[in-house]
Amino acid sequence: MKKIILPVATAAVLATGAYLGFKPSAEPATSASSSRPAAGAPLVAVTLPDSLSTNAQIGKRAFDATCAACHGVKAAGVEGSGPPLVHVIYEPSHHGDMAFVMAAQRGVQAHHWRFGDMPPQEGLTEGDLKAIVAYVREVQRANGIQ
Repeated sequence: MKKIILPVATAAVLATGAYLGFKPSAEPATSASSSRPAAGAPLVAVTLPDSLSTNAQIGKRAFDATCAACHGVKAAGVEGSGPPLVHVIYEPSHHGDMAFVMAAQRGVQAHHWRFGDMPPQEGLTEGDLKAIVAYVREVQRANGIQ
């Protein structure tokens, strides 16, 4: 029995350490400074790509109409309102495209940020959401988020 407990306990300690080491903090840093931007200010600097695909252009229009009020112009976030989507937390390996679609359709409980829960977004088709994701991904790539 002792031969089983030690490896299991060791694995649990290692898994906990790995989780804590890679887990994002409750409030990801948005700048080198510890002070927060003024209410309503963008949270990160975002560079738009030189050009957008046709699908991303459609997505930008839908994003600007539906998402930008909380997630900011160019998905830069808005202090006091919503997180930036141009952030390493939202890279494809951590939040896949379907996570964005489901978040808009179902809403999301706050888990990475201090902004509170995101409500479901009404009136967006699955096509709208896929175009929005295309826009966000192209902006992310232009800012080094792969």
